[in-house]
Amino acid sequence: MASFNSDSSFDMIDSSTQDSPTMTNMFIASEDTRHQVRVAVTQAEPKWLDLQGSVDKTCALIVEAAKGGAQLLAFPECWVTGYPAWIWYAWTPMDVHYANVKRARPVDTHLTSRYIKNCMRADGPEMARIQQCAADNGITVVLGFSENFHNTLYISQAIIDSDGKLLALRRKIKATHMERTIFGDASGDALTSVADTKVGRVGALSCWEHIQPLLKYYLYSHREQIHVAAWPPLHPYKDEKELWSMSREGTRAISQTYAIESQAFVLHATSVISEPGISLMNTGGGAVMSTPGGGSSAIFGPDGRILTEDMPQCDEGILYATLDMDEILRCKSFVDVCGHYSRPDMLWLGVDREVKKHVQ
Repeated sequence: MASFNSDSSFDMIDSSTQDSPTMTNMFIASEDTRHQVRVAVTQAEPKWLDLQGSVDKTCALIVEAAKGGAQLLAFPECWVTGYPAWIWYAWTPMDVHYANVKRARPVDTHLTSRYIKNCMRADGPEMARIQQCAADNGITVVLGFSENFHNTLYISQAIIDSDGKLLALRRKIKATHMERTIFGDASGDALTSVADTKVGRVGALSCWEHIQPLLKYYLYSHREQIHVAAWPPLHPYKDEKELWSMSREGTRAISQTYAIESQAFVLHATSVISEPGISLMNTGGGAVMSTPGGGSSAIFGPDGRILTEDMPQCDEGILYATLDMDEILRCKSFVDVCGHYSRPDMLWLGVDREVKKHVQ
């Protein structure tokens, strides 16, 4: 593992060689700022379609981050057991090209069946092992994983405190585009996305949930101090055949905007894909995740500035930063979109957090 450390006081990188639980009440938890918090975000390749290998690598990264002094570690979207890249293999916004090569199909029942078998249950032994690892190393973990709930899959995130307690389990409220071929939608309990941890108020969203204005505002109202923005591998923008908003540059801008709007620190967590991963999922020649790279992890301050140095997109590692939590107060003195810089007499948000059951 290599490492980059950044100090806000800001530290920057350790690079690497390598049913629903009870939720806490987010409205009564303390908003006190902590003076300094050392955080870390991974940029690494998942163990594709390998649940046990994924848990092994997750625990190894937790141990490494704790040795680096991190009090909180963030993982990307679908870290366990890897983002199902094959669902996008033939997509471009302008055209669809079919080359004379053997590739996966968006509806690939073989890969999807294998994926289901290797996705993690929130109440299973693999999650328990990760929780125990967090406790053994005294570190808060925000984990992105593909959740298997009775063989229905969800894009999920778990907030695990440094004592191993699962404080929040949330699911992506709406799978994006081709993700809907294998992932389901969340219910009202997914809105419990902010938890009071031992390092502060920590929240999380996945991928393009960060362009859902109402969802973002709901999290802002919960007074996050640290936000984990979980993403899949993200490649640099190439040309107009792609959506800029799906590129490395576009998604970073989205996470930076979240930091500015929330006045919270944002841990932008991405994964990496290599030739073996491309070969395994047969995505070569496709428009998304078809070439090695995709790493673009970063940490942003509550005014949107970047606090870390970039790693090369094919490299694996851990990025660190020591956060001065008083920076949040400095930013909120200028703008607080759920406080003095709002007009609830004119504009407000309605929310339904009730879980909708299949059988009433």
